[in-house]
Formats: sequence, structure tokens, C-alpha cells
Amino acid sequence: MNLSPEALWKMSDVELLAAYYDIRRQHVERKFARDTQRARLEWLKAKAFVGGAGGVTERQKVVDATEEFGRKGQELREMTRDLDLLRTDVDLIAMMVRLRGAMAPADAGAGESPESESKE
Repeated sequence: MNLSPEALWKMSDVELLAAYYDIRRQHVERKFARDTQRARLEWLKAKAFVGGAGGVTERQKVVDATEEFGRKGQELREMTRDLDLLRTDVDLIAMMVRLRGAMAPADAGAGESPESESKE
């Protein structure tokens, strides 16, 4: 969304709350997509590990060195980065709502903390 604080300040209360709920919905959708991709990647890694030959260390090294899993991991990191940027937009709009004294969104503080998302 990338709205400036000045533009958010000039919005009416209704527009500001609509923007908040829209950006919050986008954040939830992208987080779900990212988490789905993360789980899918872990499943593929586990499947490759079980299907591999050799000891545990050799199989783990083969899984870690696979180029396909490296690309998918990079895609996940990019999705996480985009999700973090979207989260800053959510936080900025929620802050504007609170500063203006409009009725604060009920789930403004109910989101996960950034620390819990970065633990992978």
C-alpha cells in the first residue's frame, strides 16, 4: 500500500478504517500463503530425506545441497520479506487510527509479534 503518514492523516475515519481492514486482510492472506509454502517445502525435504540412501548425515547433506530446495527456500525468504513490509503498513495504519482517536480496531494488538515470525 505504501501510504505516507500525511496521506493517512488526511483520510476520513471511515476511509482509514477501511484501509486498515483491507491491508489486514491482505496480510492474513499472504501469511497463509507463506505458511503453506513453508509447510510444503518441509514436506518435500522430509520426503527426499526418507527416500535417500546412506546414513542420516549423508542424506541430510544431500537434501540441504539440492538446488530445487534452495530456490524454494529463497522464494520463502522473499515472501517473508514482503509479509514484513505489509505488516509495517498494518502497524502504521493502526497507529494512525489510535493517534487520531478514532475507534481502534479490536484486533490491532492481537497479531503475532515480529519475533515469533522470525523464528524459523
